[in-house]
Amino acid sequence: MELQAFLQRQPTHYPDTEALGRGLRALVEAGLDQLPLPGRGQTLERFQCLTVVGGHDLGLCKLYEGHTDALAIIRQLGGPTPSSGTWGMWAAEPPHARVRVSRENGRVRLFGRKAWCSGAAVLSHALLTAWDEQNCQQLVAVALDQPGVTVTDQGWQAVGMGTTGSVEVQFDGAEGQAVGNPGDYLQRPGFWQGGIGIAACWYGAAQSLAERLRQHCAQREEPHALAHLGAVDRELHGAASVLRASAASIDAAPQANAERLARRARAVVEDAAEQVLRHVGRALGAGPYCKDPQFAQLSADLPVFLRQSHAERDLAALGQHAIKDTWTL
Repeated sequence: MELQAFLQRQPTHYPDTEALGRGLRALVEAGLDQLPLPGRGQTLERFQCLTVVGGHDLGLCKLYEGHTDALAIIRQLGGPTPSSGTWGMWAAEPPHARVRVSRENGRVRLFGRKAWCSGAAVLSHALLTAWDEQNCQQLVAVALDQPGVTVTDQGWQAVGMGTTGSVEVQFDGAEGQAVGNPGDYLQRPGFWQGGIGIAACWYGAAQSLAERLRQHCAQREEPHALAHLGAVDRELHGAASVLRASAASIDAAPQANAERLARRARAVVEDAAEQVLRHVGRALGAGPYCKDPQFAQLSADLPVFLRQSHAERDLAALGQHAIKDTWTL
């Protein structure tokens, strides 16, 4: 895969947000951000690309996933053709940080504060959710290098995923362009399809951590390490099978509601990733945490990235779907 070969030539350590920004720009300039759209027959290839970047560095993957998701959404909703640059996809909606849309003479202006804006200091554009005068959610594309956009240093004290610089951004009359109609962000089929893409990122990191254990067992035969490797193989096989089946299902019915599909896939991959973290750590001990920088970074980042899942709240929502159906082979 061209993407994998490209990343093998890149550094495996990104010390800060600036380094992540350079890494994302390199991917964009190489044309490696042009992923197949979900539901067009190549959804598995899209997921595989996210997996590859996730296994390289989760901070870079966070920005890459947001950038490629923004491009996909703009194409799906018939928005403006994205200019060259790097995009963020900012859709978090905590109660204290909501952006308002004001329409003036056909122009859209943004007011308010947006939270959890990954890569804000190093991106050129963002696609974000805001709220119009009728209290409807509207997607807006905005250039970040204009008056009225202030990237703060607030709201981000992370260690894991710290380099993503997911700070708060203040908008004071910045001009943007509406993408799609109010409500389109959540109502489009791509919303849940993209949620499975996040699980592919988790899978990539778990796979990379597991590779250290596989290499360890290939060099020396230790019964307990082999038992952990067997458990890891079980978890990754199950997660990969679900991701492949999910991609096939999306391609077979691209306009179908993929909520249950996404919730199932995310739950399976989340649990598999947590089990991989546990088994690899118990098998290998402190060594790779202390001597393998990429392993240490992935191990710190993955638990934070997994919390993009809402844990039991997501399982409860999946349970609501399960009430209406049964399980057959």
